[in-house]
Amino acid sequence: MAMLEYNEAVERKYIIVDGEPYEVLHSHVFRKQQRKPVNATKLKNLITGKMAEHSFHQAEKIEEANISTRTAKYMYSNRGEFWFCEPNDPSKRFQISETILGPQSKFLKPNSIMDVLVFHSDEDEEDEDGKIIGAKVPIKMTLIIKEAAPAVKGDTVTGGSKQVVLETGAILNVPMFINQGDAIIVNTETGQYVERATKA
Repeated sequence: MAMLEYNEAVERKYIIVDGEPYEVLHSHVFRKQQRKPVNATKLKNLITGKMAEHSFHQAEKIEEANISTRTAKYMYSNRGEFWFCEPNDPSKRFQISETILGPQSKFLKPNSIMDVLVFHSDEDEEDEDGKIIGAKVPIKMTLIIKEAAPAVKGDTVTGGSKQVVLETGAILNVPMFINQGDAIIVNTETGQYVERATKA
């Protein structure tokens, strides 16, 4: 298993802490007065979804998590569980909880194809296929506006915004000129409107 130096635990790296896989969300290497440098990180547990803060010291080695990706198709959600299947075999289903998917889950629409993250634990000999621990929701997704109040004349000039409901049920602020039935591009990481999608 690859070992990382203390300062190599940077954003988007997957590491092992106390036997569990974490994604590094933020890292900051600094030196306190005369002391040796420290890497202060913010981590997300890929099994529980919980956040943690951890400082790695110069002398430490960090185990890189053995995580692979495989393609899956999103099917539907039910009570906080999001169901996926293998793209060519709908009978091979598995679920990922809303806690692990995070806020991006509200932008998922049925039949979206994405990569899921699979954690391979050295200790778990029986688990050859690994444990599915998350999905890489596309950063930009095109979604249809399901409900939108019509723009009132004059409002569009001021450049204001209004709330709309997307086809997935997510509520979003968009410019006044966006109407019901329009397709828009959403940044799933920031949860913000990007632009109106060009009609095919």
